[in-house]
Amino acid sequence: MSFGSEFKEFALKGNVMDLAVGVIIGGAFGKIVDSLVGDVIMPVVGRVVGGLDFSNYFLPLAGQTASTLAEAKKAGAVLAYGSFITVAINFVILALIIFLMVKQMNRLKRSAPPPPPAPPAPTPEDVLLLREIRDALRK
Repeated sequence: MSFGSEFKEFALKGNVMDLAVGVIIGGAFGKIVDSLVGDVIMPVVGRVVGGLDFSNYFLPLAGQTASTLAEAKKAGAVLAYGSFITVAINFVILALIIFLMVKQMNRLKRSAPPPPPAPPAPTPEDVLLLREIRDALRK
């Protein structure tokens, strides 16, 4: 089997296509969660803790005296722990949402009625003939 045909067979399998769709949807979902955290949750949390913006929490490592993270990064190395807090909250929310989705899917699978049994397949003609011969020999 050539490399091209082997790769084509691999790439067109259902699992690979499902994975690709999952990655694309996950990326879009990640952007939604980023917006939720950055635009909705973090401003509320910042307001509760005194109106501070977590994205500007940093420790200058190069001795710079900047008021914003962007200015401090231009001047040298910084430990941007505020950005890390935002990303950590983002991760926790994303993990919680995925957990709740999987939990709901499992609940739906358990509560769904089992599919009806498939109708029996018709008996092949050779089996019917063998049964007739068997019955004739018994008589």
